[in-house]
Amino acid sequence: MSFVEYGDLIQDGDIAIVYLSHDSMMAVKVQQGAQTQTRYGVIRHSTDLIGQRYGSKVTCSKGGWVHVLHPTPELWTVCLPHRTQILYTTDIATITMMLELKPGSIVCESGTGSGSLSHAILRTIAPTGHLHTVEFHQQRAEKVAEEFKEHRVDHLVTVRNQDVCKDGFGVTGVADAVFLDIPKPWEAVGHAKAAMRKQGGRVCSFSPCIEQVQKTCEALADQGFQEISTLEVLLRVHDVRTVSLPLPDFGPDPSAPARPDTKEQNHASVTLKTTTPPREMPGHTGYLTFATKPRL
Repeated sequence: MSFVEYGDLIQDGDIAIVYLSHDSMMAVKVQQGAQTQTRYGVIRHSTDLIGQRYGSKVTCSKGGWVHVLHPTPELWTVCLPHRTQILYTTDIATITMMLELKPGSIVCESGTGSGSLSHAILRTIAPTGHLHTVEFHQQRAEKVAEEFKEHRVDHLVTVRNQDVCKDGFGVTGVADAVFLDIPKPWEAVGHAKAAMRKQGGRVCSFSPCIEQVQKTCEALADQGFQEISTLEVLLRVHDVRTVSLPLPDFGPDPSAPARPDTKEQNHASVTLKTTTPPREMPGHTGYLTFATKPRL
């Protein structure tokens, strides 16, 4: 099992995703002799998981069942232990696209946090790329480094415990893209530029407040970055439901043969699928500011 390579069978030591329902999943470390309790009963790792194919339907001790899925960055995002506020797939997809990440890319990131974005970056840049990620908090840096090793992606990432605003990313002139998710990103813009290759590259900053965006844009402009733009991604999910609608009655057809009048008219209807927008919609998460380093 690896977050960047697919395996068919569940093995001892794997991280598996137990899918209970659309809005309820949990990450489980598979261990010989271990058990996992769910609302449908107990899952016994030795008999129910190890050796089974990913995607299998597993019956729990109470008779209920779950699916066991191969881990992906998207599934990990909704299951991971929160040590910080995290980025979700809606923003992550936009960041990955706008930074033009691809296999072989070299990326610098700060801060690492809970590793939600980091896993998505690693899958995108594998098998030959590399992520240099910086986390200010020592315990969080140590924990995310353990997770990278457990998820078998540690060969693609270097974790540094330092202050990016003072000490930078620890590399110079190598990055194709830089991502900043820190309280004062404008203080790290100079280090981001130094970490980027001379042939250009893209930078992205995530900030929840517009005042942070204003200062960051000023710093990017002062450092000579071009194509500076800010956007926010709002997700609006529509619910699908079945409705029955009456067909309009346009009166009798003059060309049709006459029929005796009846007091009760049978009005025809049609059944179809439609969507309805939610009554409430999650709003602002953060602003994404993108810029391009000019080619020298």
